[in-house]
Amino acid sequence: MTTGNPLRAAIIGTGAIAKSHLAAYEAHPSEVTVVAVADIDEARVAGFRTGDIKPYTEIGRLLAEEKPDLVSLCTPPALHAGQASRALAAGAWVWCEKPPCLSLSEYDEITAAESEGGPYAAFVFQHRFGSAAGHFRELLAAGELGRPLVAHCQTTWFRDADYYAVPWRGDWATEGGGPAMGQGIHQIDLLLHLLGDWAEIRAMTATLVHDVRTDDVSTALARFESGALATVVNSVLSPDEVSRIRIDCSGATVELTHLYGYENDDWTYTPAPHVARDWRAPTTNVASSHTAQLTRVLAAIRAGERPPCSGADGRRALEFIAALYKSAFTGRPVNAGEITSEDPFYAAMNGES
Repeated sequence: MTTGNPLRAAIIGTGAIAKSHLAAYEAHPSEVTVVAVADIDEARVAGFRTGDIKPYTEIGRLLAEEKPDLVSLCTPPALHAGQASRALAAGAWVWCEKPPCLSLSEYDEITAAESEGGPYAAFVFQHRFGSAAGHFRELLAAGELGRPLVAHCQTTWFRDADYYAVPWRGDWATEGGGPAMGQGIHQIDLLLHLLGDWAEIRAMTATLVHDVRTDDVSTALARFESGALATVVNSVLSPDEVSRIRIDCSGATVELTHLYGYENDDWTYTPAPHVARDWRAPTTNVASSHTAQLTRVLAAIRAGERPPCSGADGRRALEFIAALYKSAFTGRPVNAGEITSEDPFYAAMNGES
């Protein structure tokens, strides 16, 4: 798509996260215009609508009448696969909230609905796109940090009973899993973005507090193809909330501490005793955000190229979580690539049809 006119975007779902999508679009006024919004709740969609954005209560009618170039999916995860496929079939590119869908099977259904050269479906993993993450990757690739050895990936948040009063939360059939899916998937994706592919996972899960069908805490040990070992902890039971990634390399310890988004100052570099080096922050400070990711999505649409966080690239975090749950349910390690279409954990994160 090479036209110089602003792209036409639509937002499906008007929950809290939809405001982040709207703000991202409004930060790119010369490139994209939000023309429509949809929600099954007529009052909510009317309250969300601003300016010339047209309200709808049915996605099919929106797609037919508005013919958007790009659709944001901000709906519950059980709806993502069907809505993404419908939007792609209508010729719209898709930018979908996390988790991408309920299972690897559904993810592959979405990618099967794509067309060569677009439209493609991309997923919201905005933490990849802060300037500090790119800076780390450049330093690691240049060998300045040495070899990655040990990592910790922590998403320890707090959610109360009111949070789980929303009917679709806390159920395998509608949310797809516990905090690894609903909360920790962002940090898991960032860890994979920083360290590359994983090779093996051993995990445990538990439901310790909440009256839900899924877990409310999970822990995992992962071995990466590089040989590095990582712990991954996801919790909704933690009053002192934090999102943290720490990577110990042979030449330095690098730590990111934040909650829902970071800037350059949230990253610290501690050189090893034998290293006389001070790694300065990148010259620009781009916060991790929907706005930062949308920049890349819009560029891909214009070029007719697959955007980051789509296809095999967007599938990695979901496959990691599927392996985490398979290991927890079976009590044994799971290797990368092991969950094929014949595996029960391909169709559902809890291995049940």
